[in-house]
Amino acid sequence: MTKRIIRLQRPGLTSLFVCVSLLSIADVCAADWRQFRGTSTNSVAVGEELPTELSRETIAWQIELPGRGLSGPIISDGRVVVTASSGYSDDRLHIISRNAVTGELHWERQFQATGRTGAHPKMCVATPTPATDGERIYAFYSSNDLICTDIEGNLQWYRGLGEEFPNASNSLGMSSSPIVIGTTVVVQVESDAEAFAMGLDAISGETKWKLDRRRKSNWSSPAVFTATGDCPALALLQSSVGLTAVDPDNGTELWTYDEGASTVPSATVSDGRIIVPSNGLTILQPSADGTSFEMIRNVKNARPSTPSPIVAGGIMFSVNGSGVLSAVSMETGKRLWQLRLHGRFSSTPVTSNGHLFCCSEKGMVSVVFPTEDEGKIVSQLDLAETILCSPAAANDALYIRSDGHLWKFAKQE
Repeated sequence: MTKRIIRLQRPGLTSLFVCVSLLSIADVCAADWRQFRGTSTNSVAVGEELPTELSRETIAWQIELPGRGLSGPIISDGRVVVTASSGYSDDRLHIISRNAVTGELHWERQFQATGRTGAHPKMCVATPTPATDGERIYAFYSSNDLICTDIEGNLQWYRGLGEEFPNASNSLGMSSSPIVIGTTVVVQVESDAEAFAMGLDAISGETKWKLDRRRKSNWSSPAVFTATGDCPALALLQSSVGLTAVDPDNGTELWTYDEGASTVPSATVSDGRIIVPSNGLTILQPSADGTSFEMIRNVKNARPSTPSPIVAGGIMFSVNGSGVLSAVSMETGKRLWQLRLHGRFSSTPVTSNGHLFCCSEKGMVSVVFPTEDEGKIVSQLDLAETILCSPAAANDALYIRSDGHLWKFAKQE
């Protein structure tokens, strides 16, 4: 089908867009949370002081949201952005921007889905988490509609990938979240009938590259390997085959780990190493120039379920299907301890100021203090609503989203 890009741009902003697009992911404000699992896609909130004693008194505000949404919130430049979907056919697409401090509404935009909107009852069309580069917002949906607005909500371009590639869908719904690396927006659209990964120009929406992928349904999201030394930034594409490192500028496949990987939880990066949900957890070390890799070790007794693994203080954490949190030494692969949490989990925890913040599917939020010897629950709060997406952290505040509400938690002055 012929590609169709709807693109709008306000006069006088071209030079600004070009300047901003040259910024790398390492240059962004540390207080932002710009995409799924944070700016660095590793669920680590660096330098934040989140409230560890959660209670009704630490709720700064609570906002009602339209329709449904499993997508996590993102935060940039004092704005918190979420997506939602509504309507009888779940085909009304919402992008909502609010003041991160007060919760006041900045703007809301609504669009009509162009692709398939059917999904499992546990999912909805607004399942992928949006992303931002600080100047533009990239909202992706299960219908494979990719919408770009500027930070004020003005439409810049619209790619109906569900219309361009109508076979790329599945009956459960799509959930892979986009990432932004430099001037490229990376998306994975992988199903049994058609599967591909694509890099789009962040400013124009034009296709920079497209890679055919194995035809198999995949709900994992790409991850970022941040440029360090001679190693360039890499887009990490995960599937049932394994993990492929791709040059985000041109789509060149630099190397592939081909021993299989999960199609739900996604890989994470810590201290220059990649932790892949593969046969438990597998640690990969890219070469100095990023063109090859070494497998460091495999830990079979730390298999995650839906939540992606995270790393803090040299410890790998994963949550299994029974709600058991496991802590494993990254250096030795030895299991340090296990802690049973309450219920089942789809949300990936966030780690900040030496604590883990974990949200169960039934809305129980647990704050865990981990050491090498044990994990201790120091605080719990039952929000009594279904929470399937991952929380966000920025500016010393924790943002949690359910289907119907968005909460901000912060220490009270």
